[in-house]
Amino acid sequence: MSYDLPRPAGRLLLTPEDKEAPARARRLALLGLGERPEPALDAFAHHLAQRVGTPYAMVNFVGEQRQFFAGLRVPDDTPLTDTGKSAPVLGRHMERDHGFCPHVVVRRKALVLEDVRDYPRFAGNPVVDEYGIRSYLGAPLIDSTGMVLGTVCVADTEPRAWGRAGLESMKATAADLAARLEQREADGLPL
Repeated sequence: MSYDLPRPAGRLLLTPEDKEAPARARRLALLGLGERPEPALDAFAHHLAQRVGTPYAMVNFVGEQRQFFAGLRVPDDTPLTDTGKSAPVLGRHMERDHGFCPHVVVRRKALVLEDVRDYPRFAGNPVVDEYGIRSYLGAPLIDSTGMVLGTVCVADTEPRAWGRAGLESMKATAADLAARLEQREADGLPL
């Protein structure tokens, strides 16, 4: 259930085994997703962050070895971690065992974390320590074949009560984007 990667002492990270990863990687390649930034997905993430009021929003495609943020909205100013140090700037790639999106992909359902530190499984995750993430809301991007391509998610540096309305809104947003991605494939057009 976890990868055998070296971890700092006391850190509990159980990244779920992802048996669909090879098929997902092939599907993403067929769709032309997961290897380069998509301006339309960046705009989508920016709009989502504004609508929800979070500093982070992402459209994330999860491959076999890593995650790729094809759509990304990060704060204009670098946030500070609890230690008072500047957090590193989030780039387009992230290790597969970092963050919360791989859990959404394997679970095939939305994940609501109002305060990630309330969950021992997630409290030691590098995005908590390195980026100061305290709350997360993500939903899977599921295409018509039933394949989970990745996630649509938002994150905040403060604990946050997402509520039922927030959860339902994120699920609807993910379903809408998955349909748009498939329409792009059917039309042979860019996003």
